[in-house]
This record gives sequence, structure tokens and C-alpha cells, in this order.
Amino acid sequence: MNKINESHNFKSRITDWPIDERPREKLIQLGPHAVSNAELIAILLGHGTAKLNALELAKKLLREFVSLEALSGASLEEMQKIPGIGPAKAVTLLAAFQLYRNLQKQKAENEIVSFRNPDQVAKIYQPVLGTMQKESFFVILLNSAMKRILDFEVSRGTLDASLVHPREVFNLAVRNLAKGIIVMHNHPSGELKPSEEDIKTTERLVESGKILEIPVYDHLIISENGYYSFRENGLIE
Repeated sequence: MNKINESHNFKSRITDWPIDERPREKLIQLGPHAVSNAELIAILLGHGTAKLNALELAKKLLREFVSLEALSGASLEEMQKIPGIGPAKAVTLLAAFQLYRNLQKQKAENEIVSFRNPDQVAKIYQPVLGTMQKESFFVILLNSAMKRILDFEVSRGTLDASLVHPREVFNLAVRNLAKGIIVMHNHPSGELKPSEEDIKTTERLVESGKILEIPVYDHLIISENGYYSFRENGLIE
């Protein structure tokens, strides 16, 4: 065992380590690419507990959730089940992961010209909808050039007609003079095939759109790893 490893065994506090081995100082000197996931998480955590330093706590988090991807999708409550992770640490981690998702969404938005391509639309909203643990129903309002006016969440919870009423979907569309809409929701299970309730809700919205002359161009079901387009599969003409 080398001297550095021996010193770590006897000195649990990161502040007792050689300066060039401390995660924060390592990032400053070598750049973020030279720092491991555990070290990056340790920097976000700031400090550890009486028994574990920040890096040991970060490694414990990664072990408990198996992967960084799984950790990034964890809720505040799930993170706080890990001893040493209180509300402040959980909020910091959740904010960091969400900031990354927002960046990915913004990058996809900057690349898209119009909302005619369901694959491009899905890429914009996957970082947000794809990681949600409850079903969330979103609406995108479009102008005559198929560009987005705005988007908004209608409901969160199991999708059914009582939660997704045409009134809630088309109210803002009428007020913002939208020429059409795209609706979407996520399946936390990862299953992309629409349920009977999904199909019924879509049919109801399509009929309401015809009456209001605000067509529903598509309904996308989004998961972390893919999407399903009602239009591409012939369920919306």
C-alpha cells in the first residue's frame, strides 16, 4: 500500500488529504474532465458526515443507486433514504441534474426549425418528461409556421379523461391564437404502446380540436429511451 492510500485510511477528512487529491482542487488544477463522477458529486455535497467524508458519501450514493443515470432520476425522497443525505444535499443534487436536463432541452430547441418532425420534438422534451416518475401531460401551442408559441403542463398523475379535459388543453390555445397543438405525456414504466385510455383521451381532444379549428397535429408518448407518435402510427390523420 502506498503512502497516499495509507494517509487516506488514517485521515478521513478530505481537508487532511494532499491538496492535489482533493476533488475541488483537482478540478481547478486539471479541469472537470479529470474528475470522476464520485468526485463531482462530492463537490456538490460539500461535506460529508461524522463517519463518511464527502467522497465516501458520494461513492455510497452511486453504489446504492447502481448507476449515475439511476441517481439522476431519483426523487428527493429516495435520495434522503441514504444516511447522510438530508434535504439540503438532496436539493443540491436534484438541482444539478435538472440543470443538465434543461441544458439538453435548450440545445435541442436551438437545433429545431419547426415542430413537424416528431423525432425532433421528442428530443426536446425527453430530458424533462423522460425522467419523471409520474405521468405528466404537456401541450405545445403552435403558430401557422409550426413554431412553438409556448408549452405548459396540464396535469400530473395517471392519464384519464378527468385529468385531461379539452377545456384545460384548449383554453390557452384559444387565448394565444394557436393554429394547432401537439400534446404529449410520459410513461414512467418505459412502455411506449398507448393504453386504451390514451387512445380515448386523444380521440376526444382531436374531436374538440376540429370544433375549435385548432387541430391536434400529434400526440407523443415519451420515455427516457424513446417515443411513440400517434400520427406516425396512423392514430391521428
